[in-house]
Amino acid sequence: MRLRRLVLGALETNCFIVSDDANGRAVVIDPADQARSILKALEGRQVAAIVLTHGHFDHLGGVAELMAATGAPLLVHDLDAHAVTSADRNGGAQFGFDAVAPKVDRRLADGDHIEAGELVLEVLHTPGHTPGGISLLGDGHLFSGDTLFSGSVGRTDFPGGDARTLRASVARLGALPPETTVHPGHGPDTTIARERKINPFIPRA
Repeated sequence: MRLRRLVLGALETNCFIVSDDANGRAVVIDPADQARSILKALEGRQVAAIVLTHGHFDHLGGVAELMAATGAPLLVHDLDAHAVTSADRNGGAQFGFDAVAPKVDRRLADGDHIEAGELVLEVLHTPGHTPGGISLLGDGHLFSGDTLFSGSVGRTDFPGGDARTLRASVARLGALPPETTVHPGHGPDTTIARERKINPFIPRA
């Protein structure tokens, strides 16, 4: 797996470009803003899919331009698919942002797989921050969106958030192999082993 992170947008969202080692086909996760920067970072790789870990405005500002430039489909969990096309539903209007994305091409569910050449990412439905929040797992790497952060978890005080549901999602991620590298939607990378030790939201064994 080849991996590159860009920190984009007013809320410093992590956008990840993930590709295989064979032919370089890529998946772009959470293109928050600045599509031209993402296109440059792709270095000519074909984009097999654009995936949103959830439907909030700060994760999708670059989607429309990136789709137009690459022809790649947009993948979002079924329960958040309705949110991406509306600034009222994706939370942007509440904070003065008008970012929206086009209609979703593929609605994801727990256990689905996203493929790009030899790269395979498994969809884990991890709701709580939003109803359709997902994490993506592949080759020892977890892209956790706004479910799990280094030392913390996502907020649940936005519409659709639910603290009890988020705790269950975080517990699920905490049960992954300890060597799993975690790439959150905001902030630095971490590992499951580290989060088991320091994160107060992960149940202790």
